[in-house]
Amino acid sequence: MISTFSFPTRIIFGPGAVGELGNEAGRLGISRPLLVTDRGVAACGLAQRILNEAQGAGLAPVVFADVHPNPVEEDVVGGLETYRRGNCDGVIGLGGGSALDAAKAIRLAVTHPFPLEQYDDQRDGSKRIGANLPAMIALATTAGTGSEVGRSAVVILKATDRKTVIFSPHLMPNVALADPELTVGMPAKISAGTGLDALTHNVEAYLALGYHPFCDAMALEGARLALGFLPRAVRNGQDMEARSSMLMAAMMGAVAFQKGLGAVHSLAHPLSSVANLHHGTANGILLPHVLEFNRAACEERLRDLAVAMKIIDSSRPIDESATALIVRLRELLAEVGVPSNLSSLGVTPGQLPLLASKAMEDACHQSNPRPCTEADMLALYQKAL
Repeated sequence: MISTFSFPTRIIFGPGAVGELGNEAGRLGISRPLLVTDRGVAACGLAQRILNEAQGAGLAPVVFADVHPNPVEEDVVGGLETYRRGNCDGVIGLGGGSALDAAKAIRLAVTHPFPLEQYDDQRDGSKRIGANLPAMIALATTAGTGSEVGRSAVVILKATDRKTVIFSPHLMPNVALADPELTVGMPAKISAGTGLDALTHNVEAYLALGYHPFCDAMALEGARLALGFLPRAVRNGQDMEARSSMLMAAMMGAVAFQKGLGAVHSLAHPLSSVANLHHGTANGILLPHVLEFNRAACEERLRDLAVAMKIIDSSRPIDESATALIVRLRELLAEVGVPSNLSSLGVTPGQLPLLASKAMEDACHQSNPRPCTEADMLALYQKAL
């Protein structure tokens, strides 16, 4: 069997990494970037900080700050119009996964014609994506999706009426300025939700079907960092060690899940498009239920995770280790202030059949260690409700 492994992202990591913005823009030939962000990042002053940094380096940025919390097709259209109107020559993505994903989709649209659904990964859309994209610099303000090092853009498209994954190595930002100082201002609730996203990426990537020992090793360490430092990051947003470790865990998860994800993500994606739930929060609530569902198919790997995350000693029996992992993840939700059920966030029983149908349309479950049916998806939603 032949396997292809790829870890090409250039990452500048550590407090103060933002100061390299001008140098990296110059290296990439960017002088008039489109700064893509959302209103929340703009309102808290982070966008202005990056604008000042860019202008101080001699750049002439143009701002597009209208990205939705769950990016929609209109965000891409609006960003493209702003890019062209401003005669931009590159993209700076600033924010969490939503802003960074939108920035990737906008740069795709600069050189690739609409409709966007032709690039849907479920339709082999990656074959239609070439390398001729404008350069992009990514600056994450959350430690969750790891989109700053990822090769996907997830956007809700009109034609598919679901969170649609657009995937290609060419979408990967040219450089990630991973500065934990940008994540210091995150409210505890956002820190918790995004951190649970990073944790879920690492856990699902390790359990995903397929052969990728590079990703497996990275996922185990990413999961250890996420579990160990998320409670600290939520309790004290100024804890720079915790912020740095969570930012690293998020990037490791994003690299690791090129191996694949699982049923948690197939269940969580419709909760964003149908019920407008925060993606990472939905992941965190669903994760223990899916691990219990998967247990018989991957108990040894659950033991590996429990040991790597320092939940239990390696000498303990496999079944005890798997139980300890699931119990600890349930405890984590309470520890970081996230509810244990979907109903407390407004999901209703009447929504579940539609959600289950859309979960089956999502490709992530195809690499789940246990095959899923629509009835399984419905039962998992019911248990998590």
